Amino acid sequence: MSLTVQNQLSLLLDLLDEQQSECCAQVSEYQQIKRLVKSMMANNTITDEQLLQLLPEIYNYGRQGESVQNHEEHILSNQANLNQWISAIEQSNLQ
Repeated sequence: MSLTVQNQLSLLLDLLDEQQSECCAQVSEYQQIKRLVKSMMANNTITDEQLLQLLPEIYNYGRQGESVQNHEEHILSNQANLNQWISAIEQSNLQ
């Protein structure tokens, strides 16, 4: 069963929100973030311009997170980005 874009956005939102609030993450979560973003970008079904511009940044966050030694530091250094991404996803999900 494949996920709809709305399902993917909801899952991505959950992952980012949990990482932001708990300041911890597993490598598998970063890999999941990458897979979700890659799939959404490949499908070309997202029409929200702000979100389209942010997806590559979210992908890079996931890519970098896979190889960092300190996940808490990685999350803390991306707090402003996480806030922006979560807000953009929440707004696009309302449409």
